Amino acid sequence: MIAPDYLRYPKRRYGMDHDRYDWSMLPDRPAVKWPGDARVALWVTASLQWFPLNQKGVPFKPVGSLQTAYPDLRHYTLRDYGNRVGIYRIMKELRARNIPASVPINAAVAARYPSLAQACVDLGWELMGHGLDMDHVHHTGMSDEAQVIERSLDIVRRFAPVRGWLSPARSESHDTLDLLAQSGIDYVCDWVNDDMPYAMRAGGRDMVAMPLCADIEDAGLLIAWHQDEDDLRQQWIDQFDYLYAESERQGPRVMALPLHAWAIGQPYRIGVLADVLDHILAKPGVWAATGGQIMDAWKTSQAKA
Repeated sequence: MIAPDYLRYPKRRYGMDHDRYDWSMLPDRPAVKWPGDARVALWVTASLQWFPLNQKGVPFKPVGSLQTAYPDLRHYTLRDYGNRVGIYRIMKELRARNIPASVPINAAVAARYPSLAQACVDLGWELMGHGLDMDHVHHTGMSDEAQVIERSLDIVRRFAPVRGWLSPARSESHDTLDLLAQSGIDYVCDWVNDDMPYAMRAGGRDMVAMPLCADIEDAGLLIAWHQDEDDLRQQWIDQFDYLYAESERQGPRVMALPLHAWAIGQPYRIGVLADVLDHILAKPGVWAATGGQIMDAWKTSQAKA
């Protein structure tokens, strides 16, 4: 016979096996309020990345990594195309529609192309930390993680304040959040378990997890999943249409549009971005903002709830 205490679990509870955030279900939360009573906050991110030619791939290679024998100049130059050409097409489309962007930028890009980092700042865009480069993936067992974070933020902060962070490949160690909090980061985009911002605890203070949806990244869909541009266009539109409809029933939402300059910045792809932006902006109640602006509005709304 099973003992009476066999099925007693003193630590059973709703939530995760950590104390980073409180358990809550999105439909049960109070509706937020965006500026101008907007229904959807449009959050465009344009990642600027550098893949070293001698990439080690520890502990794994992110999407977009070099693939053939050293020196893999074909893939190296194709990725660097985004920093030399593709990003300026993104700038053109966003500027034409008065849409600001958040820019997760590898410190290596800011150091190698300071004029590019400055051009983003001059547009009023927000710079975000994105690690040193795409070969410094954060992971438990990384011996110099604190130094990597400090060095990468120091380089990018020479151009503008940095409040947000997206880890290379969205990968973290057990210590990443605490180290970021100690370095003055206010929000992170690595956790993809929600459609809205939510409060986290890290480094002895509050942080915010921002909903930068991984499933609709251009590079992931086009490169990793081998989908075509028509698929990408439809999925971005479907994502927005559903969130827009849901906002009427459950309150305002965030529509994240994660871009990579080396992917969507190609001549035969940039029209997809233009089409999707026009579709989104044709709807009333869309507020285009940076990650920091969305976070601030969310905090204000939470304080009034």
